[in-house]
Amino acid sequence: MLEAGFPAIADDLGAALDALEAPRVDIPVIQPAEPFLDMAGEDLRRRIFLTESETGESLCLRPEFTIPVCRAHIAENVATPRRYSYFGKVFRQRRDGENEFFQAGVEDLGEPDEARADARAISEARALIVRFATNQNLTITLGDQSVFEAVVAGLGLPAGWQKRLVHAFGNEQALDAMIARLANPDSAADPDVSVASFLARGDAAGLQAHIEEVMQATGYSTNASRSPAEIAARLIDKQALDATRLPAASLNALKTFLALDVPCDRAADTLSAFARDAGLDISAAHRNFVARLEALSERGEDLGAIRWRATFGRPLDYYTGLVFEIAAGDRAPVLAGGGRYDRLMALLGAREPIPAVGFSLWLDRIEKVRTGA
Repeated sequence: MLEAGFPAIADDLGAALDALEAPRVDIPVIQPAEPFLDMAGEDLRRRIFLTESETGESLCLRPEFTIPVCRAHIAENVATPRRYSYFGKVFRQRRDGENEFFQAGVEDLGEPDEARADARAISEARALIVRFATNQNLTITLGDQSVFEAVVAGLGLPAGWQKRLVHAFGNEQALDAMIARLANPDSAADPDVSVASFLARGDAAGLQAHIEEVMQATGYSTNASRSPAEIAARLIDKQALDATRLPAASLNALKTFLALDVPCDRAADTLSAFARDAGLDISAAHRNFVARLEALSERGEDLGAIRWRATFGRPLDYYTGLVFEIAAGDRAPVLAGGGRYDRLMALLGAREPIPAVGFSLWLDRIEKVRTGA
């Protein structure tokens, strides 16, 4: 049943989702907060509406659908491949627009042909927008975290730096700052004087206790941020890595890669030429990249109208490969977004790895575009 206040397109959109052979799943509004705090990433973590049960369990209003749909699938213990659709309100603080708004989407779990599933997600999201927001000059932007991870791994950086860079994927400002630090380690800021002595002694336990004491004194909730142990570990890791310098050739290769921004009909050749010139073996990631483009073409998508940007990502930590967004023109609000999240199912408790990809539609934005509001 559709919730009160749905936009005018709700009934037709519901029928369109049903036609995708993705059964509707009912997700409760009140959710356990821990999976979102642990797996969704810093950006969403800051914007969740938190509460607490009478037994002390940390709860939240449903901030997105992907994690709870996956948890529901695992709880049902049903076979894959399996597709689900959803349709309802999400609740999170937004920079623009209301803090509660409607989303619809599809999660595609367990499809072994990952290129085909990726292409289907992009194609279905685009087709739904075209159906309900006609006469729009849509821009479709793709990124690929797995390609970025392959490039970073090929540069030979310490594992800690690889983790840092991968975590920052999609945040161009953060990546620029990390590249500047890799080029000039001396530019790294000194640690706060209150923790410097703990870092100098390598006293992890003392640092953790100090951070916990400060957080308690200031009334800072660990439910909405990292725990003292996590903060201490990050500070120690930061100190160890800040002195790392990336060789000039590797630094130039990383900058060259991050500058790649081409239509998808040129993307495979562009990526291949970059890898050859940089002397990097990213063949596995490249094969998957090419397979996805071929699958998109087979679905009738115009590769020349889709853009691949090497720096493009989305602010959710669970993505592992494809990421994409669809907007009604350059610099316009995003109408749909999604991507691949192959590690999430195992992190949520699935007994075996399950490949997964999905997309969400922002119905309030689609309605504004549709009506010209």
